[in-house]
Amino acid sequence: MSTTEPTSPPDWYTKGLNCPSATSVIEVDGVPISFETWGDSSSPGVVLIHGSNAHKEWWRFVAPLLADQFRVAAIDLSGNGDSGWRERYSGATFAKEVWEVCQAAHLGERPLVVGHSFGGWVALQTAYHYGSQLAGVIFNDFTVAPPERCMEWGLRVEREGVDPSRPTRVYPDVETAMGRFRFIPEQPNRFPEVTDYIGRQGLREVEGGVTWKFDPGMYDYLEMGKDQHLRFATLACRSAVVLGELTEDEGAVEGDYMRSLCKGGLPVFELPNCHHHMMFEEPVALAMAFKGLMLNWLAEDNRPAMRGALSAVLADG
Repeated sequence: MSTTEPTSPPDWYTKGLNCPSATSVIEVDGVPISFETWGDSSSPGVVLIHGSNAHKEWWRFVAPLLADQFRVAAIDLSGNGDSGWRERYSGATFAKEVWEVCQAAHLGERPLVVGHSFGGWVALQTAYHYGSQLAGVIFNDFTVAPPERCMEWGLRVEREGVDPSRPTRVYPDVETAMGRFRFIPEQPNRFPEVTDYIGRQGLREVEGGVTWKFDPGMYDYLEMGKDQHLRFATLACRSAVVLGELTEDEGAVEGDYMRSLCKGGLPVFELPNCHHHMMFEEPVALAMAFKGLMLNWLAEDNRPAMRGALSAVLADG
């Protein structure tokens, strides 16, 4: 009978946990918003937005890989992670949270925005409201659909008749809660220690045990809207789409549609062998995809200065 030797955690897992970061909290429209920062504030800035029912620690293994060339912030949107909850949520309010974190985290005059899954929708709202002040936005496994195929995830009270005052589920202990932890959509668990870390970071203690940090009523009145294609069409900043080759998320299937809207001018590409939650499978590849796009955009902005500098070199012989 053969036995399998236990494998060590990947290097990016250990480096991500050991990389220094700082936690800060600001208030946006009366609600505390928590965020984490990495890197030098003199570097170009990028804010990372997590997906549905997630938290800023989902970027723990990506942010350090960007921090050598960027000032990085990861936000807990209201209703998630260590941020406060609201009676009702809106795209405009989420966008304001992201923008004010950009200012508080010292991300520079024209920060970059990256949003994963539901965070991609928040990134779209942020770029819609603040696009002229952004250097660019990257949609990570999120795509904009035409209105006839656009799914309304929100307005649950109206659509499904759910009770807006329903309580959160309390588990007697962390291990019981972790037994219920799942990625949605589910995917192979390549690195159990990563899954365990992310799940435990999403729990908080309450009377009688522990519960998940996210607000179960966040989608009760939140309207996602079927005008997302129109909002995308009006963006005043550059954009790109990074998808997982093996994604099964229903909100990440319209890459071809987005490309067609832009007559092929929009960068849309897939990371090979990656599912929806690719930051837990191939964070190095994901970070390099982000970095390549962002550095190219910044180089475009700096092209006149670069050409001037190179002309001076030629003049000096």
